[in-house]
Amino acid sequence: MYANIIDFHPLLTAPEPARQAPFAAEVENYLHNYPDTEFVDIYLHDLNAQIRGKRIAVSELFALGQGCYFPQSVYAMDLNGQVVEYSGLGQQAGEPDRLCLPVCGTLRPCAKDPQHSAQLLLTMQETDGAPCLLEPRVVLAQLLERLHRLGYYPVIAAELEFYLHAPQQRPGQQEALLSQNFAVDAPACHGALLEDIARHARLQALPLTGVVAEAAAGQYELNLRHSAEVLTSCDQLLALKRLVRQVAQQHRQHACFMAKPDAQTAGSGLHFHISLQDAQGRNRLSMKDDAPGDAMRQVLGGMLALMPASMALLAPNVNAFRRFRPEMHVPLRASWGYNNRTVALRLPCADRANQRIEYRLAGADANPYLAVAAILAGMLFGLEQNLPLPPSSCGNGYDDPQATPLPLSQPQALALFQRCAALRRLLGPAFCDLWHSCKSAELAQFEQLITDAERAWPL
Repeated sequence: MYANIIDFHPLLTAPEPARQAPFAAEVENYLHNYPDTEFVDIYLHDLNAQIRGKRIAVSELFALGQGCYFPQSVYAMDLNGQVVEYSGLGQQAGEPDRLCLPVCGTLRPCAKDPQHSAQLLLTMQETDGAPCLLEPRVVLAQLLERLHRLGYYPVIAAELEFYLHAPQQRPGQQEALLSQNFAVDAPACHGALLEDIARHARLQALPLTGVVAEAAAGQYELNLRHSAEVLTSCDQLLALKRLVRQVAQQHRQHACFMAKPDAQTAGSGLHFHISLQDAQGRNRLSMKDDAPGDAMRQVLGGMLALMPASMALLAPNVNAFRRFRPEMHVPLRASWGYNNRTVALRLPCADRANQRIEYRLAGADANPYLAVAAILAGMLFGLEQNLPLPPSSCGNGYDDPQATPLPLSQPQALALFQRCAALRRLLGPAFCDLWHSCKSAELAQFEQLITDAERAWPL
């Protein structure tokens, strides 16, 4: 894959000089702080939130304000980096290039070598200069615009779980006392690593507010500060994942963000705390007489209604569905409740000004742009349709017979996703067709594999 820095191309709209000025100022400021920079990793995030890009010399950085080319088929790549031909973006279409521009505010030092290497996020455009509707970041941006037009401004905070382990070990298979739930003192083998993660997060201006020891040995949770800049928060979350992987490698450890890396230990999730504000910053989800107000009732109803079909986005591969099993602290039904960690939508303890919803379904391997897009699509659907809110779950929400069961396999989820007219309308038909095609192709490829367990059968 390649990208060419451009001066002009007659088929693509060149960015206006006024749009280049903020990026030029960002570059000047960055190079003032990091004068020894030699290389810059420029990249897009594909459907699976994997980095797809190239490394350029720092001398090309100013010219990048005019854009560069990447093939649109970046958004049709599977988890192995192969273009899914069935998507229609590969050889059938001639793998056309599209103009990509820098996302201002994302020029950061690279944790692998901050003095000499930088990184920069790009965003793709169509030939007419419009945002590329297949880009997950754009799908989220368009939902945000629709909510803003209605006077709703989401605020989110992410919690991301992952495992640290030696390369020769499996996640969760370390000594049982290596780390314990909510332990404050990190084990010796991880203490310096976690301190380096925090240090590099500060260098990259990432709002990491804490690291929490989780249920399994070597499992941790990263907490990010709440923000009304939803797109920026997702950018930062993905930058943090790359940072963690690079720092772990420097400490001869592996950082694993797989949803279910070991059958016998806890999976890793990506939880979002979300609220809605008005233009003056007032919380639209405040409780009313200890019961959900109108806006809270509507968004809860909408998220629950679209939740089964949204599982195709929240659990984006076969492994992600292995996390959804009984007694594994993962919601199995489209449920909600007060101060209850067994439900999908939890209303945490909070005063009126800070009332929010914790969305507890996505796995650590989910694309955060698409996970948040699924959440906002449900909220928007509820606000539009004014749906009734089912009763809250009390006690063990896993067994609540009033709550709709969630699909527990990828084929079930993809079928629901394909039939969901609301998600198709809110996320865009072009994106939904692409997602279904690519994920169906990944699933078909996986189902052709013969596992070691099958080979061990006495047949």
